Amino acid sequence: MTEESEEQTKLSPASGSEHQTPHFLRDVIFHGKFKLLKALTPDENTHCHRGLFFQDGQRRVDYVLTYHIKKPGGSRSSRQSVYLLTENAVARSLRRVPHSYAKKVRHHQAQKVKDTSVHQSAGTDVESGCAGEIFSGHEDQKAFRREEFEGKLRDMGLELEKDEDTKIPGVGFLKIHAPWNVLCREAEFMKLKMPTKKVYEVKQSHGVVKKISTLVSKVIEPLHPHVEEQQPKNIKHLSHTFSREKQHLFDLSDKDYFFDSKTRSSIVFEILKRTKCQAKYSMGITSLLGSGVYTAAYPLHDGEVREETAEPNDRKLLYDEWANYSVFYKYQPIGLVRKYFGEKIGLYFAWLGLYTQMLIPASLVGIIVFLYGCATVDDNIPSMEICHPKNNITMCPLCDRVCSYWKLSTACGTARASHLFDNPATVFFSVFMALWAAMFMEHWKRRQMKLNYEWDLTGFEDEEDHPRAEYEFRVMKKSMRKDKKIQHKVEKLTFQDRIPAYMTNIVMMLLMIGITFAIVFGVILYRISTKAALHMSSIPITRNHVQLTVKTTAAIINLIVILILDEVYGAVARWLTVLEAPKTDKSFEERLIFKTFILKFFNAFTPIIYIAFFRGRLVGRPGSYWYVFESYRMEECAHGGCLMELCIQLSITMLGKQLIQNNLFEIGIPKLKKLIRYLRSERGFQEEERQKKLKRYETDHFLEPFAGLTPEYMEMIIQFGFVTLFVASFPLAPLFALLNNIIEIRLDAKKFVMELRRPVAARAKDIGIWYDILRGVAKLAVITNAFVISFTSDFIPRMVYQYMYSPDGSMHGFVNHTLSYFNVSHFQPGRETLEPLYLGYPVEMCRYKDYREPPWSVIPYEVSKEFWAVLAVRLAFVIVFQNVVMLMNDIVDWLIPDIPKDISVQIHKEKILLVDLFMKEEQSKINMPESNMSRCGKNCGSSSNNSSTAPHTRSRLHNNSTKSI
Repeated sequence: MTEESEEQTKLSPASGSEHQTPHFLRDVIFHGKFKLLKALTPDENTHCHRGLFFQDGQRRVDYVLTYHIKKPGGSRSSRQSVYLLTENAVARSLRRVPHSYAKKVRHHQAQKVKDTSVHQSAGTDVESGCAGEIFSGHEDQKAFRREEFEGKLRDMGLELEKDEDTKIPGVGFLKIHAPWNVLCREAEFMKLKMPTKKVYEVKQSHGVVKKISTLVSKVIEPLHPHVEEQQPKNIKHLSHTFSREKQHLFDLSDKDYFFDSKTRSSIVFEILKRTKCQAKYSMGITSLLGSGVYTAAYPLHDGEVREETAEPNDRKLLYDEWANYSVFYKYQPIGLVRKYFGEKIGLYFAWLGLYTQMLIPASLVGIIVFLYGCATVDDNIPSMEICHPKNNITMCPLCDRVCSYWKLSTACGTARASHLFDNPATVFFSVFMALWAAMFMEHWKRRQMKLNYEWDLTGFEDEEDHPRAEYEFRVMKKSMRKDKKIQHKVEKLTFQDRIPAYMTNIVMMLLMIGITFAIVFGVILYRISTKAALHMSSIPITRNHVQLTVKTTAAIINLIVILILDEVYGAVARWLTVLEAPKTDKSFEERLIFKTFILKFFNAFTPIIYIAFFRGRLVGRPGSYWYVFESYRMEECAHGGCLMELCIQLSITMLGKQLIQNNLFEIGIPKLKKLIRYLRSERGFQEEERQKKLKRYETDHFLEPFAGLTPEYMEMIIQFGFVTLFVASFPLAPLFALLNNIIEIRLDAKKFVMELRRPVAARAKDIGIWYDILRGVAKLAVITNAFVISFTSDFIPRMVYQYMYSPDGSMHGFVNHTLSYFNVSHFQPGRETLEPLYLGYPVEMCRYKDYREPPWSVIPYEVSKEFWAVLAVRLAFVIVFQNVVMLMNDIVDWLIPDIPKDISVQIHKEKILLVDLFMKEEQSKINMPESNMSRCGKNCGSSSNNSSTAPHTRSRLHNNSTKSI
């Protein structure tokens, strides 16, 4: 052991010129240090180059911590190389010696190197006079905290290895390995369910059902990914909570792979969270990361995916069969996703996959509704009346002064386009989508329960989270203030401590929502002023397309504002949540999700809600219009109604968010951040050369840190709102959502596999608060669609006219019935048009869309009885529609059980098998002492010399058997 250490010490660079970036291949080729290649066996050298193992090539790297280092000169580099090589040699030599002895040797070696460093640094101080002051006190404090923390990690049983001679300047790596005894201990503490040796056959269907399922399986076989199953689908291992006392129940033939890499990293992360260092105050890994003691913490990806010579691994398999656009038509390998990333991420992609599948029938029905509107547009009587060439109805001006009278026939195109989305099939589609949302929620509950059974999460309960670092810091500061006055320790934050944060949250949330309303109001002023300006244009084309230009540009402005405010609101929501100082990570996440959803929901849907329910209803009438700032007249809807404008706003916002925010940002921003980190750390190296020379933990350092699933869920929940809340105005919304999600699944998959550091696997049995938000959106969708059909579309006025006022029961005369008369001499002074002869003749009466009395009536311009009749029917429709659809949703919930019958049968079967397994185990423990007693009795009866000792032997065996029982 000593010779090997001395030999490797000689191999370390000793010259002072090593202050530049250390490079393994450069040392070998240019400096002739070929002995470095001989220090490791070929297999060990391959593993070390990949960076997945320690220098001994046997211990797997389960977790990596990075920290900032400053190299004062070549002497420190030399000392560090000496320490690394010597420590690695000693580690390889001590793998088979007792742990206590190995620990003493490591401590002695580290102390020796430390003493050497002190002597050398002292000599340097004498020679240079200032080299010993390179590291600031702040850096020394960080180094002290690292040493203390790493010492406690070693006390917890973890094995550590440092690498500061990396190809990334200024970054050191601490590699962590969890040995077998630590894995077993923590698996028992975490109550991990592991597969036992016992296997059983899953009950399969019989008869006609089996034939049908077999036929369906053959048909959809090409849609399944080519992922090799380790066992047949009808065979399942019986799982049980891991226990060190019951290790014989588990298959421990290959201990290196009994705990997979996902489980090993989660165990190490649990130890890191639990380990504290006492520097000023108690600090865990989160506090150490926040204070800069460590700069990053992450588990390693399995290996390369694009190299042809790369060994087969789960990451490469995920890249080929999941994170690839060429397999967009296939099912996701959810089992493999869970195996590699953990249950929480696996549940997200399972939910996203099911949501995308459920969008297929919704898209087909939406296309049918749209095609129905296209097929019946020529038979629509109201649009035919508007477009009729003999139609000479003169309409009142759309704005003051600059706008003139216009012919109703010029709105022919808008009326025909409105029928595509405003037809009797729209009502059916709204009911269908409400039931679709209920079916989706029920289907997901069943799918979730099935995954819980397959992933052995049926008895899983959320672990009690450790207190967050910010919470502990707030408690510590409060304790320090209290200790000066009252000598007792404060253990938690009370409601009074959080009152300032709660007040700040309320004020800021209201302020952000007020900003959203203000921006919508600003866009309204833009539409009003732009419309007036375009009407003053001398270009005929501009004046003829005023409505389309204003609608489209306003929708684009709204989209840009929404994209900007989304980022602002996300940062504000996080800041407000940090102010509250929630105790656990789960509480922090739920509060953050709630605030982010409220702000982003208002941001995305406020412009749409305004167009759907307020625009055109706060206008007034000719001669008595409503004004903003006494100058801007409130805008009206086109004659075809506001539904067409609602469709334009909804389509541009939805498609823009999906194309720009969900796809372009997700592709571009991670790549840009990765490029920035690369440019900051690399100088003078080409990309191909860098990829060949970096180890696994160095390559993963350039990847984007995992920021949680909140952004992924949030964009899908907002999309779910677009699909359900206003689907009555845009039947093609499910189709566009489906096309987006097909790309989104592969885009997210590629991001998780290639662009992000590997996240720590987290266990979860459901999607948490997101399910409650989904249910809330689905309930709200029923109400919004009822109001859209009643108040935004012309469905109710058409039905009222046809069955109450039409002389022949048809729609002939409907347009004239909805228009009221106005005497142009009753315009307010200064509000009349500047071009009264724009149509070529003087106008005495103009028409406007409203139910009001004519000017020759006893009560001119007052609302008519038709208005009250239509309003009553609208309100009645809202009540009936809402209650009928809610009742149908409850029926669907009642008919579909949350737990599939076959899953409940299998869960019950597992419980029986577990009981039998433990009964057999106890019986074997009882039978073993009895068999020993019987054999001993025979031997004692045949030998007279042992007759005196036989009773003592039986007594001892009896006592042992009693203890065993």
